[in-house]
Amino acid sequence: MELHTYSHQFTHRPPDWRAAVLAGVTAGAAFLLLGILLMALVTGASPLDPPRMIAAIILGRGVLQSSESYSVGIVIAAFAVHFALAIVLALILSLIMASFSLDSSVGMALLVGGAFGLAVYLINFYGMTRFFPWFAEARNWASAVAHIVFGAVAADMYVRLERKAPASAKAESSDRS
Repeated sequence: MELHTYSHQFTHRPPDWRAAVLAGVTAGAAFLLLGILLMALVTGASPLDPPRMIAAIILGRGVLQSSESYSVGIVIAAFAVHFALAIVLALILSLIMASFSLDSSVGMALLVGGAFGLAVYLINFYGMTRFFPWFAEARNWASAVAHIVFGAVAADMYVRLERKAPASAKAESSDRS
């Protein structure tokens, strides 16, 4: 009987970029819905406050004090920034997962994705606040949970959508080495 174990050492396997982009869009949508819902319930703030905070990244701090704080332009800017960041983060996560074979099971992917989401939360709300200080107001467990869920959803979707090379192609490529 042969026991198969997965090695989580660095490999040169590239990620499935298409799956990563789709995972980023899906996880970004889940994050947006959960984040807005939790922030409104936890802080009592308007559900449109988080999109304004996101739009302020490219439109400037004036968006936060603007009397037109809920204009279509601000919402479009928020969605553009949010989904661009979600896709970039999912691409980074997929690169990590493929490079270390962390996509070997759904359980491993969820664990890695959740840890990645928590790391993104810490970077966003404790590191990036130097450049975007208004995000310090959103430091709370709801934001942390939304980020952890983002990472887990991105990882799960990536594993489900990923097109892996068939076992015969892997064996042929290792025979050539």
